[in-house]
Amino acid sequence: MSSSVAAPSYAAVLRTPYACRTFGAALLGRLSYGMVSLSLILAVKEATASYAVAGGVMAVFGLTSVFLAPARAGLVDRYGPRRVLPPMAAAYAVLLTVLALATAWSGASGVLLGVLAGAAGAGAPPLGPVMRRLWSALVSDRGLLQRAYSLDGVAEELLFVTGPLLVGALVKVAAPWVGLAVSAALVWAGALMLAASPAARSLGPGKAAGASAAASEDLPPGVTPGPQGVRPGLGQAIAVTAGLGTSLGALDLLVIAFADERHASHVVPWALAALSAGSAVGGLVHGSVRWRASSRFRLSSSALALGLVLAVAGLSPHPQVLVVWVALGGLFVAPAITTAYLIADECARPGARTKAGAWVNTAFNAGSTGGTAAAGLLVGRMPLAVCFAVAAAPVVLSAATALDLSRRSVKDVTESLEAARAAGRGSVVDG
Repeated sequence: MSSSVAAPSYAAVLRTPYACRTFGAALLGRLSYGMVSLSLILAVKEATASYAVAGGVMAVFGLTSVFLAPARAGLVDRYGPRRVLPPMAAAYAVLLTVLALATAWSGASGVLLGVLAGAAGAGAPPLGPVMRRLWSALVSDRGLLQRAYSLDGVAEELLFVTGPLLVGALVKVAAPWVGLAVSAALVWAGALMLAASPAARSLGPGKAAGASAAASEDLPPGVTPGPQGVRPGLGQAIAVTAGLGTSLGALDLLVIAFADERHASHVVPWALAALSAGSAVGGLVHGSVRWRASSRFRLSSSALALGLVLAVAGLSPHPQVLVVWVALGGLFVAPAITTAYLIADECARPGARTKAGAWVNTAFNAGSTGGTAAAGLLVGRMPLAVCFAVAAAPVVLSAATALDLSRRSVKDVTESLEAARAAGRGSVVDG
């Protein structure tokens, strides 16, 4: 991967009109998502005295939240965030508050808690996809947009580290259900502030959709957009992101198994923190460079590098060495995810960009859930080194396949350009 001059600074991103106000509102609401998972597990466990029920309720919440995310984002694309986010956030906050109150009484019905959790997850506002869509509306320069997406990704990574820490501090002074109530208040306030921001006016109903005719203006000659203005590449981004989520979901469990096998459980938080720290550093560095390589090549290369590092990590002789390898792998996480969101923004028609970003997010979360479940089946049945290699396979295979398809796409574009030039020369001669 080669680069040219340095990209615009992060300060330039934040100096964009309305950027700080809009980004701050989104981060406030998204902090709720960093807190809600742990709060829900602790609250349900205390109410039912069952880890199995707590895990089941959390699974229901996660499934409805993840798999209905594109539909919720589609509503934002169709009607605009100012009309969709306030009622959606209000319904989510109310359901989450009711769920919190239901867990406040010991002996609560697991079925009731599952129904409430499923209903709440179904209405979770897509604040991340909306913010990324707003970045593309606020920032016109593609280099500056890359920097904005990198900043967004790193901030989100830090929120999911900070959220559990806040829950841990909260449960020392209050009951676990209070964490759910705080999560409800955060998402409601953040969504209202985000919807009220001046930047949200640019995504009003009909404004983005009306621009769909311009979706193919910057395509090379001879290349036509796919159905509904979607350009080639979005499917590859979704596939690679799903593979990335699968491998990282498996890694979390494999790190725990590795530490248990060597009686070094104290290493687990260090390894997971190293992954997040590496991701933050990688994201900031990636966003600081204006790349010459195409976004699809960068996505595949970053994902492939991550997979290879994870495979080697399983051969670590000591837990401390594993931490180093995990941190090294983390360097490629944020760049891959950021690039996937950039591809989604590039490939989707203007009236469906929020939904396209939500599909990338859904692919990652679904892959993460499946990867964790698959790793649970592998541990104890195979040597850990083999488990790490198997866990790395999804991201390696998806990245290698996407890289091959990307090269074919470049070849097709080149041939189309050559044919167009030849046709142009022929018409001059004939004239």
